[in-house]
Amino acid sequence: MFEYKSISELVNAASSAGRTISEVVLADQAEQLCIPPDALFERMDARLSVMEDSVKAGMNPALRSTSGLTGGDASRMWDHAASGGICGGFTNRAMARALAVSENNAAMGKIVAAPTAGSCGILPGAVVSMLDEGRCSREAAVMALFTAGAFGMVIAQNASIAGAEGGCQAEVGAASAMAAAALVELRGGTAEQCAEAFAMALTNLEGLVCDPVAGLVEIPCIKRNVIGAMNAVSCADMALAGVVGHIPADEVIDAMAEVGAAMSNDLRETGIGGLAGTPTGKAIRDIVQMQG
Repeated sequence: MFEYKSISELVNAASSAGRTISEVVLADQAEQLCIPPDALFERMDARLSVMEDSVKAGMNPALRSTSGLTGGDASRMWDHAASGGICGGFTNRAMARALAVSENNAAMGKIVAAPTAGSCGILPGAVVSMLDEGRCSREAAVMALFTAGAFGMVIAQNASIAGAEGGCQAEVGAASAMAAAALVELRGGTAEQCAEAFAMALTNLEGLVCDPVAGLVEIPCIKRNVIGAMNAVSCADMALAGVVGHIPADEVIDAMAEVGAAMSNDLRETGIGGLAGTPTGKAIRDIVQMQG
């Protein structure tokens, strides 16, 4: 059984067994939890269904957050995707899905924290897009979530997935890296390529601070879910092309933990520094407090 202490452990286990990371993780989790693999698969399938429902709910153009600050952007993005935009229809629709889940979260809708509520749109933005666009089977999409979860467990063990502890790199960065690994597996990549995509995605968002305006998981959190999803897609494609990030995944996680510990407390989910401390950020905070 694994203790999920390192990415190298996951990769070596999959490679030596000649199996995907998700297959190894599913078997291991079934053993640890004393649950039949089929039953565990069904549980993950249910989570995928929640992600799909979150996408649909978040696409409502009339949706607004409890604060009234956000909502409706996913619908705007979806409409824009019809034109192909700058980066193509698939990418624009993936962006819309990431926005939709995040906006649904801000409106108190049901989501899957993957790994957190603040980063909940990234994994669906990537995986649900692959499924909805006919680029993978449902079984493959469910299995990819096991891969994403395993990589997230390693981050949680060795660093943090909490913005209050490690900044937004611990939330959006972790989710993006998890999604990158999942996408590589969905496209038939090796375990080593999953790790490379993960490492590059986490590297790209290293140092990202957590500076929510008015202390709410809305501004800039929702839009950061889009960059997390797009970062995952680009890093997955780089890894599949044979590009490497040079710094091993486990060392990237250690670096992220070090950077998070060095961050000012004002930049770790306090709603004080960064964007939250700008004149506009403070004005929004005052409006929200008056409404409360």
